[in-house]
Amino acid sequence: MPTESQVLDALSGVRDPELDEPITELQFVSEMRVEDDEVSVRLRLPTSFCAPNFAYLMAADAREAVLSVPGVREARVVLDDHYASGEINAGVNGDLGFDGTFNSFEETEGDSLDELRGIFRRKSFVSRQEKLCRKLISDGLSAEDLAAMTVGDLPGSEAASRYLDRRAELGLDASAEAPLVVDPDGNAVPEAAVVEHLRFARMTRISIEGNAGMCRAVLAARYGIPDGEEDL
Repeated sequence: MPTESQVLDALSGVRDPELDEPITELQFVSEMRVEDDEVSVRLRLPTSFCAPNFAYLMAADAREAVLSVPGVREARVVLDDHYASGEINAGVNGDLGFDGTFNSFEETEGDSLDELRGIFRRKSFVSRQEKLCRKLISDGLSAEDLAAMTVGDLPGSEAASRYLDRRAELGLDASAEAPLVVDPDGNAVPEAAVVEHLRFARMTRISIEGNAGMCRAVLAARYGIPDGEEDL
């Protein structure tokens, strides 16, 4: 029989695609119930008008994560207080797929879910690389040192682990001989371009972190969540 801790651990692997943070840490998971081999999860978002493709992606990923827990036979994920909750909940729990759910919903026209995943995975990769390189520079390395480093030269740290995770998501070479500082396509950044590369990456990181902070504040105000409250 699955446990609540196993389910919560699985949900912690689901990230908001735009904010690059787990939905558990963002407090998007408002309720979770485990009854024998059935699990139900309720999600909430900062506003009722979050983009439906983002909302669908998180709900679908949450259900897939729960179903991956050993012993779970059935999983139901419900998104509350969203203007497209009805469509999203029916589509996710009915295995209709995004296109099957929103085949006539004009507001979802544009990038497919796979394209959106790709866009935000690239942004996440750039942000995590900047965080890692900023730490290495604070430890005394120079831009020239970074350009010469390989993945195998990287000292172990949480920042390094997260960067390598994002690198793997893009399918980039993470072997010990691979250059450490690369662009989202896996091309090594030359020494003369490292500073400019990291300057652009910093802008990406600040944008992501700023959006995450705003979403936390809006969610807290909407649901009356005190700072630091888990609410699960």
